[in-house]
Amino acid sequence: MDVLRTKTVEQSISDTEAPEHRLRKRLTAVDLTVFGIGVIVGTGIFVLTGQVAKQTAGPAVAIAFVVSAIVCGLAALCYAEFASTIPVAGSAYTFSFATLGELPAWIIGWDLMLEMALAAAVVAVGWSGYFASLLSSIGLPLPASISGDDPVVNLPAMIVVLILTAILVAGIKLSSRVNQVIVAIKVAVILLVIVAGLFFIKPANYSPFIPPPQATEQVAGLKAPLIQVLFNITPVAYGVIGIFSAAAIVFFAFIGFDIVATAAEETINPQRDMPRGIIGSLAICTVLYVAVSLVVVGMQNYKTLSTSAPLADAFTAVGQKWAAGLISIGAIAGLTTVVMILMLGQTRVLFAMCRDGLLPRTLAKVHPRFGTPARLTVIIGIVSALLSGFISLGALAELVNIGTLFAFVVVSAGVIILRRTRPDLPRAFRTPLVPVLPILSVLACFYLMLNLPVETWLRFLIWMIVGALLYFTYGYRHSRVEAAKTR
Repeated sequence: MDVLRTKTVEQSISDTEAPEHRLRKRLTAVDLTVFGIGVIVGTGIFVLTGQVAKQTAGPAVAIAFVVSAIVCGLAALCYAEFASTIPVAGSAYTFSFATLGELPAWIIGWDLMLEMALAAAVVAVGWSGYFASLLSSIGLPLPASISGDDPVVNLPAMIVVLILTAILVAGIKLSSRVNQVIVAIKVAVILLVIVAGLFFIKPANYSPFIPPPQATEQVAGLKAPLIQVLFNITPVAYGVIGIFSAAAIVFFAFIGFDIVATAAEETINPQRDMPRGIIGSLAICTVLYVAVSLVVVGMQNYKTLSTSAPLADAFTAVGQKWAAGLISIGAIAGLTTVVMILMLGQTRVLFAMCRDGLLPRTLAKVHPRFGTPARLTVIIGIVSALLSGFISLGALAELVNIGTLFAFVVVSAGVIILRRTRPDLPRAFRTPLVPVLPILSVLACFYLMLNLPVETWLRFLIWMIVGALLYFTYGYRHSRVEAAKTR
């Protein structure tokens, strides 16, 4: 069995021209950048900053964001080369097929399915919580049976997923326009909060900027980080090591720039605009994260920060209760775009896999009027709605993190491989310092993976085994690459 057969770059690009599988090119660099901001900036900017400052890094949480941004930047440069060289839907799946072979490509595609499906459902549940809280604050509380911490069915989450599904079916340009409007609201709220917070900063709260280190309690059993189990390394809070521990946590606030690459096939000029969209969105989000983190630790001493709503509570502590409602609006806007773009990314990955025959090809047909993979979009919308409405996803949320990091590792390694196997390939954007930079990206991402709990690794392994069984029972025999070889 030739499970490492590759699909050439030329084949991948040729497949995009088939009439029944042709996506419409509508996106520009601005659209891609706003897509990136839309999916990266969620509740993390309102919650994670204060949480990590109090528990892990102190005021130096801003440095932790910069460290995480550098790690993401390494992977982003690798994604930018691939997305501009192979402007085909599928992102890391497509890149892996061209470099590592069919089975690794299937594994990464299966991995991305898990990452995006769970992420969309988890974020939709978070959206529901903020929406219910906002309604309650204006005297319109929702019944506990359809919202809250333990509802019978999370109705707001299901409704928002289905509305966004309809928008995604209706066309990529409409999706982009809706995303731009909501992102504008989200960024405006964030900027207003930053500017308002500047007037309440106390310089004494920045001292010491890097608190002295202290050992944290070891976590035992399956909940322990893998690095602790393998090397008996106890996590440390504060100090320089604490900054890197914090970076491993806030890294996940940056997850999403890779989804921009899934829209490569629908970009008017992907060779020029893909690198701009991926790197530009990451740079803008880094500035926003650093600014918010500096404001929140300046307004309130890091030891007294709230871990559930640090930014809102910091404003309340200085007598500015109006900010809490404003932050809720910003969070709702932020999560709306995150859910939409996660589902967009998942449809494009599945679309590429179906078009290659690894999943049923009939699902990859493009709607003649809307120019979108409507069937897949509806299926993913229904599954995401059911997950968010009926299943408790808290314990599974960290699978999103390990799935994303695994994709980063594969893409970074793929850049080195494609440089060696196809040095002749035209590259509009070239990752600098190859192979050093991609190797650093692999090592940095793998280090962050080691900081995840053992139980997350076990769940990830089980999901991969299920995916391998599906590949050998269906995907391998129906692959178009295999069909082309036997003709």
